[in-house]
Amino acid sequence: MRLALYIIVMAGVTYLIRMIPFVFCRNKIKSRFFRSFLYYVPYAVLSAMTIPAIFYSTGSYITAAAGTAAAVLLAYSGLPLIVVALAAAAGTYIAGFFL
Repeated sequence: MRLALYIIVMAGVTYLIRMIPFVFCRNKIKSRFFRSFLYYVPYAVLSAMTIPAIFYSTGSYITAAAGTAAAVLLAYSGLPLIVVALAAAAGTYIAGFFL
């Protein structure tokens, strides 16, 4: 019974989060500041969720930093995502041998 209540509450909260912007923002947003703010929100949220997971996943900040450095360098050079992900994993793995 409790589980069903939890699921109903979660469904309601999820629905409200998605519905409220449609109800209150019917007109096009004209403020350049607010539009630019909303443009960067997904990147900020993704970073806030990903970066702590990166540094707590390996158990060592040094290996996590090595993998992150490899990923940032290769991503900045414009390589495909699969290459960046594999290089980050390889960098973390190789850095683990030196600890």
